[in-house]
Amino acid sequence: MIDVATTWQQACTALAAGDYDAAFAILEAASREVRPPERAQLAVYLASIHALYGDTATAETRAALQLALHYNPAFQADPLWQALNAELEARTLEGQATPPEPAVREAPEPLARFHALCALALGGDPQGALDVHVTPQELPIHLRWRLRSWQADAHEQLGQTAEAVHLYAEAAHLASGLDRAVMLQEQAALLLQQGMSAEAKAALDQARPLYTPGTLPEDEALNLATWHYLRAQALLNMGQPDTAHDMIREADRLERQYGDPSYGVALVRGQVLTHLGQPEQALAAFEQALALATDGDRPYANHELGVALLDLDRPVEAREKLEAAQQEPEYPYGPEVLADLAECDYRLGRMHEAQHLAEQALALGAVVPASLVLGSVAMDYYHLDEALDHYERVVQEAAPESRDWITAHQMAADVMAQQGFPNPAAAYAHAQQALAHTPESDDWYVTLRDHLKKAEELMSQQGGRMLN
Repeated sequence: MIDVATTWQQACTALAAGDYDAAFAILEAASREVRPPERAQLAVYLASIHALYGDTATAETRAALQLALHYNPAFQADPLWQALNAELEARTLEGQATPPEPAVREAPEPLARFHALCALALGGDPQGALDVHVTPQELPIHLRWRLRSWQADAHEQLGQTAEAVHLYAEAAHLASGLDRAVMLQEQAALLLQQGMSAEAKAALDQARPLYTPGTLPEDEALNLATWHYLRAQALLNMGQPDTAHDMIREADRLERQYGDPSYGVALVRGQVLTHLGQPEQALAAFEQALALATDGDRPYANHELGVALLDLDRPVEAREKLEAAQQEPEYPYGPEVLADLAECDYRLGRMHEAQHLAEQALALGAVVPASLVLGSVAMDYYHLDEALDHYERVVQEAAPESRDWITAHQMAADVMAQQGFPNPAAAYAHAQQALAHTPESDDWYVTLRDHLKKAEELMSQQGGRMLN
């Protein structure tokens, strides 16, 4: 005689081993041997497995739930059936779904509470999802890492990034194989958002050996494309644009071979090419990113395009893209857009407008780009003390060895030279820092070397101590 609970345990054992075909076969074989009321329970369990496939299996999930009612109409009151139906609605009704009732969220069966949590997270109620009490130990093995992943997603929706990072790490610990790799990559993506590139790279290092060597199935290949995409960002942030370029090219290749080009890969490729000093190629990549962007992504692409056009000294076209980015009130880099618009005005000779926009941007927190524009305007008016203040602010605020940091050191050394080296030790320090990161082919190299020598001479005449 077939026992439904035992059959479900057998299916869960297969699911824990990643054998989904065996799990389906176990449930379907048992269903042929039991009476209709028990078939209803097996159909609901079948729906639970289909639900794990997400948006790609909504038809199968719906069919299994309807089959359960066909065998036993009273199952419409079953908490697990209701939780699965709420999850299905959340996937298919686009914000119009009915959330699971409190009785379902507090159902005795942990599986029902798990699917209620999924329904709430999908339905835009992340706090409600987190309020559902269910622990990994209560669930079958194949759901334990998924629980932590859903909880991480809910924290992420609430902007609680640190909590989400922790839960993705726990999900990775509970998962295995490709699932573990994906959880590590989710963790890495959030670490990158927090500016923790070395930690993100460490998580990615753990994920890479989990991929199958040789020929990959499509889903694994696309996840590997994501791995390369995240790795490119980490390496770029760590000052390794050449290696990042190799990574983002491989991400692009895998996407094109196994799927479609994505906005994110195109955008990062443009950022890498910008750092490599290839503005024309970067512009093409950002244009592709804009073509692939959704509404939420479009301001990011327009902003990057505007900056790329500025790099090519095309301020009129740059202003058009930056104004498009500025029209999105939720875009988080609005102050930086203002600073870049100020740079456009400066390039177009509109000094008053440039200064006004840059001062607004500075007040709103875009310290580095705004100060660079204000420094340029002050230089044009020959307000050298004011210009020096702006450039020294950039030196303090910009990421060490970044392009803005180098530019500020170059300009600070040059301003001090024009002032007649009132503080030769400070001029020497600025010139030394800039020279260490300026290639000999750059026009600045000879100028900085001259400033360094002059400052050194003055320090010797004053009996000053040389800097290391």
